[in-house]
Amino acid sequence: MTSRLRALLPGLLLSVAFTAAAADNVITPMRGTIDAISGNQLDVTTRQGDKIKVEINDKTKVNSVSKAQMSDIKPDSFIGTAAVPQANGELKALEVHVFAPSLRGSGEGFNPFESADGKINTMTNGTVGKLVNSNGRTMTVKYGDKQKTVQVPDDVPVVLIEPGNKSLLKPGGKVVLFGSKASDGHIVARGISAGKDGLTPPM
Repeated sequence: MTSRLRALLPGLLLSVAFTAAAADNVITPMRGTIDAISGNQLDVTTRQGDKIKVEINDKTKVNSVSKAQMSDIKPDSFIGTAAVPQANGELKALEVHVFAPSLRGSGEGFNPFESADGKINTMTNGTVGKLVNSNGRTMTVKYGDKQKTVQVPDDVPVVLIEPGNKSLLKPGGKVVLFGSKASDGHIVARGISAGKDGLTPPM
């Protein structure tokens, strides 16, 4: 076995492990643009170009997503981050969303997550512990009695997630949807993250 292959092997095995785990509990959001709204129905075009119908109801939670800064990531912040596992066991962030205090605890944990490019990476929601500010950020994220170390490069998008309402759902708005498929094929949304001021949510 060459030294290069030995160096790559841990990362390859980690990738295979996450792909296998994803078969059972992968978080698979739907991402797209609202075309029209009629009563409790949204017509959405996904980023892949598919047309879908999404039902919203009294249980649908709507959050706003607005632009934030790297400096908004602080010790004791409750954050979420979609990230790519690295060979050394750490994670490399693709984005970071900082939750408003009232949303603390949302989705806490570590799970396989389908990223915008269709690849299965990870989603970690938890509390920021140790934070090192050097060439971006390196932070520990605690969830329950476990934690992950996450590298956050300088160019990674950072956003703020705050409680919102259905007034954020407008034609042309960019959204990330979490829901389930009904028997007739339409989607029933349990949660929607809506970009504010034209922002495309990076999750």
